[in-house]
Amino acid sequence: MSDETPAAGNGGAAAAAPQVRFQVLAQYIRDLSFENAVVQKGISGEVQPDIQVAVSLDARKRQVDHQYEVITKYKITSKNRNAGETLFLMELDYGGTFLIDGVPEEQMHPFLMIECPRLLFPFVRRIVSDVTRDGGFPPLNLDTVDFVALYRQELQRRTQTTQGAPAAN
Repeated sequence: MSDETPAAGNGGAAAAAPQVRFQVLAQYIRDLSFENAVVQKGISGEVQPDIQVAVSLDARKRQVDHQYEVITKYKITSKNRNAGETLFLMELDYGGTFLIDGVPEEQMHPFLMIECPRLLFPFVRRIVSDVTRDGGFPPLNLDTVDFVALYRQELQRRTQTTQGAPAAN
C-alpha cells in the first residue's frame, strides 16, 4: 500500500496552496473627537435622536515587508429629529498595523479593506459606546458594519467616476 499515488486531478493542490500569515501587530486610536452640543448650547425640550454613521477606510503599505496600516474612520452625528439641531458629534479614526503574508497581490486590496476593518470593529464599537456614555448620553451600540457592501459601493463609485470622466485629448 505504500506505493499509492494521489487521486487523479488532485495533483497535490493542497500542498501548493500558499500559506497565509495574518497577525495584528498593533491597534490604536489615531484621532478622537466628541462634542456634546446639548451641554454647549443648552438644548431643551423633547429630544428624539436621529443618528447617522459614516464610515470610510484607508490602507497603506508600510516600509517593513508584509506590514500594512489600515485606518477606519467613523463620523457619528446625532441630531434632534424634531428641530434638527445637533445633539452630539463624534469622530474616531481607529487604526491597526497588520502583518500579512501569502495573500495574492490581486486579493490584497479587498483583504485590507474588508478583513482588517472587520477585525478592528469590535474595539471601535466598544470605544463608541464608552465615549457616548461618558459624554452624557445613553451608550451607542453601533450596528455591525457590512465591510463587503462598503467595499463594493466604493468600487462602483470609482467605476462610475472613471466612466463619467471626459477622455483626455
